[in-house]
Amino acid sequence: MLYDLIMHHGLAYTSPFNLFRYITFRAGAACFTAFILSLWLGPYVIAWLHRLQKDGQPIRTLGPERHIIEKAGTPTMGGVLILACLFIATLLWSDLTNPFVWIVMLTTLGFGAIGFVDDYKKLVKRNTDGLSKRARLGGEFAISLLATYLLQLLTPPDVANMVAFPFFKDWLLPLGIFFPIFGMVVIAGFGNAVNFTDGLDGLATVPVVIAFAVFSLIAYIVGNHLFADYLRLHEVPGTGELMIFCGAAIGAGLGFLWFNAPPASVFMGDTGSVSLGGALGVVAVAVKHELVLCIVGGLFVVETLSVIIQVAWYKRTKTRIFLMAPLHHHFEKKGWAESKIVIRFWIISIILGLIGLATLKLR
Repeated sequence: MLYDLIMHHGLAYTSPFNLFRYITFRAGAACFTAFILSLWLGPYVIAWLHRLQKDGQPIRTLGPERHIIEKAGTPTMGGVLILACLFIATLLWSDLTNPFVWIVMLTTLGFGAIGFVDDYKKLVKRNTDGLSKRARLGGEFAISLLATYLLQLLTPPDVANMVAFPFFKDWLLPLGIFFPIFGMVVIAGFGNAVNFTDGLDGLATVPVVIAFAVFSLIAYIVGNHLFADYLRLHEVPGTGELMIFCGAAIGAGLGFLWFNAPPASVFMGDTGSVSLGGALGVVAVAVKHELVLCIVGGLFVVETLSVIIQVAWYKRTKTRIFLMAPLHHHFEKKGWAESKIVIRFWIISIILGLIGLATLKLR
């Protein structure tokens, strides 16, 4: 919005407005805007959620026993704060004529709506069932499939249906008509993977911020001809503008962490976790770094695999591999303190983020 106003009035080449021409400046401004908005709006949103949810989020009786005591009464749906700050900052600082920005924002909004309905149903029913799996996955798959199809239309034809492999500059896997299905799995998969990870105070927030930080740089490089050519990456013109969206997500995430840090005053709920996971997935598909997301977001992948393995093994043998799934609950059952689990998982996310960045050069 601000960028469009500046460009419309021809001020972009007039000091100090010439700063608006630089994506890096606007990404930093979006990050700062989202962060300040989060700190300002946070207390009001939390108070509103307390009034809306007098008893807080329903706690699973099958979960760790201490959660029933320690986390009872804490409101959920804090994702509305994240999404509000993310969208306001993105709309203020991005080029709104860029179709990549709108596809990513609308996909995030769609996933956020699914998460919101899921959270609301849990609050109304006062149990942890929420939206049916069929309705939830159906909605996520439909949104993801449409987003992938639209991104294909905007991507250069020589790489539109290709999957690039990390560490290999010329190794591309052609998927042809199956690429939309691949993109759908990536986007919907990460929407649910972040949701599985969001089980302890601050556990999902920091890894999400780290992943967005990595992909803000990837989006900038892939959208810049000179940098993409130097690093031998496949250029996708226009995706550089997604750096502003990623910057806003970082700021909104850090602002939310202010209130979500242990002991949490609010949980992001499915409204936040599903939408942020879907946002990561659609950004990765847009910049053609889907497999790098599997590295950077490796924590989310492992958490999801722990659930799949646990369920499959139990159905087959009626025994469990983990004391409880997702994986962070396994360590809780082993007696690890919540803070120890959270901080160690953060450390792992930082390492995975650095490995993801290394793939840009090591080719």
